[in-house]
Amino acid sequence: MMKRLFRNVLLLPTLFVVAACATNSPSAPTASRSDTTRRTPAEDLSKYRPVFEAPATTAATPASAPKKPVVPTNQVNTQIEQRLRDQAAANLNVKYAQGYRILAYAGLERDQAMAVRRSVISRYPEETDYLTFKQPVYRLYIGDYLTRLEAEQALLRLKPLAPKAELQAAQVLLSKGGQ
Repeated sequence: MMKRLFRNVLLLPTLFVVAACATNSPSAPTASRSDTTRRTPAEDLSKYRPVFEAPATTAATPASAPKKPVVPTNQVNTQIEQRLRDQAAANLNVKYAQGYRILAYAGLERDQAMAVRRSVISRYPEETDYLTFKQPVYRLYIGDYLTRLEAEQALLRLKPLAPKAELQAAQVLLSKGGQ
């Protein structure tokens, strides 16, 4: 019974699709559009068309002397340079950006969080770690990554040490090269 109903449910829409795609030809030949346009006389539209006078021919002027370059009068280069310096100074003050961190551990046991932290730090000492505690959960975040690609690569490196690690979007600390 169920198979029959299922078959009918599939057969009915298929029948509609096939019927919609079928071509139907006209029963009696009709005159094409181009035949009907040839039979009617064309209307004279020349009175509506614009008429332009031909430009007067001028005698060829001798090659003029090379022109002097135009000296700019209102240069804004100094203003732009000042704005760029201001923007660069403002960018030096930025400490955080939107990025990614790896959540290596989330659980109730502080000892397990510290064990994962020690294993990650011993294997990858250049990675920064952030251990947070919001009662009753300990969370261990690893790294500051600006792009998801960097974070995914680091996640693949850390998977053997923290199998349940996952990426999380976070405000990350920008590391300025010499600061």
